[in-house]
Amino acid sequence: MTGDKAIMVPVHVRDLTIADLPACAWSGTPTHLRYVAKELARVARGDADYLAICTPADLPVAIGAIDHRAEAGMLWQVTVHPALRSVGLGSMLVRAAETRMRAHGMTRSELSVEESNPRARALYERLGYVAYGREPDAWDEEAPDGSIHRYETMCTLMAKQL
Repeated sequence: MTGDKAIMVPVHVRDLTIADLPACAWSGTPTHLRYVAKELARVARGDADYLAICTPADLPVAIGAIDHRAEAGMLWQVTVHPALRSVGLGSMLVRAAETRMRAHGMTRSELSVEESNPRARALYERLGYVAYGREPDAWDEEAPDGSIHRYETMCTLMAKQL
């Protein structure tokens, strides 16, 4: 018998924890993971949520954060393990984040997406997000040699009523 076979693996959504960070090396450099650790401290204070989609072995394969604002939640740092992109995990993560926002009484979800990332923008548009503006963004990024440089980009701002 020849041909592709589909393998179904159950996943679940839960809060990301500090203990998960070593298993999230796929999501970025050590500098990025230190930044995620700082953001998890905000989660402990109730200022944000950080979600993980996990395998049956409870290993994160997609992660994303939500900043709590008055009526809107800001979705950011959404990423899926490179080997598992385009299989629905990004959609699942965004929907879980929107559910969390609604539970916090938010009526709108917002995000920004790099203009150099059309696949991510297409995902957000499929999920009902609409562009409403542009703004520059920048953050520190770690090079393979360990040096830090400032990464600058232009982002499209998108929103959706929940």
